[in-house]
Amino acid sequence: MCTKPLQRGMTLIELIVFIVIVSVGVVGLVSVINPMVRFSAEPMRQKQLMAVAESLLNEIVHQPYTWCDLEDDAALTATSYADCAHPQNTGSGESRTGTGPGTNFDNVADYAGFSMNDFSDAAGNNVMTGYNVSVTVVPAGVALGVGSDDAALAITVTVTRDGQSFALTGYRFRYAPRS
Repeated sequence: MCTKPLQRGMTLIELIVFIVIVSVGVVGLVSVINPMVRFSAEPMRQKQLMAVAESLLNEIVHQPYTWCDLEDDAALTATSYADCAHPQNTGSGESRTGTGPGTNFDNVADYAGFSMNDFSDAAGNNVMTGYNVSVTVVPAGVALGVGSDDAALAITVTVTRDGQSFALTGYRFRYAPRS
């Protein structure tokens, strides 16, 4: 009796075909994963831009918006700039000498034109480099339908980093007595 020997293992051709098929699969998988890894920091950067803008806008809208400088005796009772010894937001009576720490930001409109690059922690370490912040404050009372333009302000905080930009706008209404 003649029996056919059992065939075990793979031929060289089968092995080469297997390696080619697996290689094509690996190349396809890497080409899909590569962009995901490359752009995985984008959501984090967008969140950082939003956090910086929200933080600064929150600080600004919580400042007073009065006719007079806060040190003026008529700050809470004035109904126009004429009632103030030191009118606010007109350039007279302000002690603001520049932008950054140590300046007198005691009123919403003091932030108009404010800009800042990079951020430091309390110890003075640069913890967030490459960020640029700018603030615009413009009258918006008429646009909002609340009377005169000086009844409300539109505050826009713009944060940029590496070509990405995020802008956030908020509104502040005058709460001191108005005429």
